[in-house]
Amino acid sequence: MAWWSWLGGQRFRSRGRAESVLTTATLSELFARSVATSEPSSAPVEQLALDADPAARTSKHLDVPAQRLPEGAVRPLTVRRVRESLDRLEIRYLTDADGSLLAMWERHAVLFAIEGPEDEILVMRGRPHGTVSPDWADRAYRAVNEWNHTRRFCKAYVGDATERGMLPIYAEIQVPLQAGVHDPLLDELIDCAAAVTSAFVDWLHDDGALL
Repeated sequence: MAWWSWLGGQRFRSRGRAESVLTTATLSELFARSVATSEPSSAPVEQLALDADPAARTSKHLDVPAQRLPEGAVRPLTVRRVRESLDRLEIRYLTDADGSLLAMWERHAVLFAIEGPEDEILVMRGRPHGTVSPDWADRAYRAVNEWNHTRRFCKAYVGDATERGMLPIYAEIQVPLQAGVHDPLLDELIDCAAAVTSAFVDWLHDDGALL
């Protein structure tokens, strides 16, 4: 059996008769047919040159716009970008010696910092101005546990006792951004942290009945 026999021949549809007729041709017949029916090209010289040179054809028919950096491109996380985001969100802040940013509100403050072995983690840590007496430690643990169980985003916890023996309360969000981040997402993360921290502190003073 010839190697091309598995093709089952090539079928052509003849349009010369009233009814369509299927004929079978071998590879030799196909090749002979293609040679016999080939005619010299009547295309202009310019078209032939374009067909021979794909680059010329592309440049003639396609107007490719110049590439430019898209708006909101992903860039590495830096303290400067965090400051710019706070400015866009109109959040006032102070800068400490380590470069961390501290935003102040009436009942609490939020620290914006970059941590991690490669400075790739955005840390947003809120703390109410008020603290809890050690006598209320159990109540404080129950309150933060209730928040973590029923709320999203901020992780709440009881911090180590201060020099006066009082217990601080924290709400924290940490986001790994080693791959970078674009401005709209950075703004959303910072805005979310600021808003949820404010809601957490209000809850501690109201429903949480801790401060």
